Amino acid sequence: MDEIVAEYIRRTVLRIPRSEMGRMLTTWGVFSENQLQSINLHQIKDKLSQEVVQLCEENGATIKHAANLDIIYNYTYRDKKVWTVYKMTKEDGDENVVFNWVDFKNRFKASLRLLLKNVTITFKKFEDNSMWIRIAWGTQFKKPNQYKPTYVVYHSQTPYVFISHSIFKNCRVLLFQALLAAANYSDIHEMDLRSRCLDSLKDIVFKRYNQNVETFNPQPLQERNSTLENVDPRIIQEDKNKKETIRKINEEDFGNGSLPKLQYAQYKLETVFKSKPEMGILNDKEPFRCLVTFSSPHLLEALKSLAPAGLATAPLSRLLTCIVPEAKNSFKITEKKSGFSHGLPDQ
Repeated sequence: MDEIVAEYIRRTVLRIPRSEMGRMLTTWGVFSENQLQSINLHQIKDKLSQEVVQLCEENGATIKHAANLDIIYNYTYRDKKVWTVYKMTKEDGDENVVFNWVDFKNRFKASLRLLLKNVTITFKKFEDNSMWIRIAWGTQFKKPNQYKPTYVVYHSQTPYVFISHSIFKNCRVLLFQALLAAANYSDIHEMDLRSRCLDSLKDIVFKRYNQNVETFNPQPLQERNSTLENVDPRIIQEDKNKKETIRKINEEDFGNGSLPKLQYAQYKLETVFKSKPEMGILNDKEPFRCLVTFSSPHLLEALKSLAPAGLATAPLSRLLTCIVPEAKNSFKITEKKSGFSHGLPDQ
């Protein structure tokens, strides 16, 4: 067995928690039942990894086997990476193409290897009908770097692709071409939606979250503010009527079920201040730029809890409550001739 393959397998085994070791090695499918029974899972990790490598040498494991174990590990611990969502589009009249996984894999490999010789491509399909693609990139003169691969997750007959955040620009172009050729799409673009929680990203784009968030048609902002203003200000915060009003408004914005897990929302502002020339500080030529980021281990649940906890006034700004319906957590706010707030819902 190649020394590079042996070392990569050893390092992968070292990353696997002991509690998951038996299950992952079984799922891997490289060892026989007798070999699996012979592995001492309770010895120190270094000796355990060497024992696994020794069995792999006996079985003639290749880089494909090593890559497959790496996919199994990253599928299990998929929240360790930052994932970006991309959406593919088709030209008009090209919607009825029959999808086939074998054709998809063959076209993907053929397209990528036509442009780059030194590349390792590994596919693995899981029970949730997701296809994981692992690509280790090389150059025309260097072998693929197995320690910095790109991971792509694709569900058949959907336009959405989830790509691990670490990928070089030139490799991204090659990857996009291969995806479009394999899935029979004509274009692909980033959706400004990122998170460590891959499952939550899927819930958002596949509309699997609490449907109240998307289908509810909230009252205009002025009407909802009026509703709160009608509550007698002399009544203390613990008043049941006011609490119920806040709860209903909060439910309109976030629904009454669990929310997708996002870690941040980012707002980039670019505008121009109108000032008098004699002030000499700001003018209408130089733009003013500002970046605001809201972050939390579970941002949407944190935002949902603000008004009930008395930390914010209900309703929250639509800039914060539109994240799930818009399927975006990265916004760019720019000034336009006819108004403000490019790419955002009406304020």
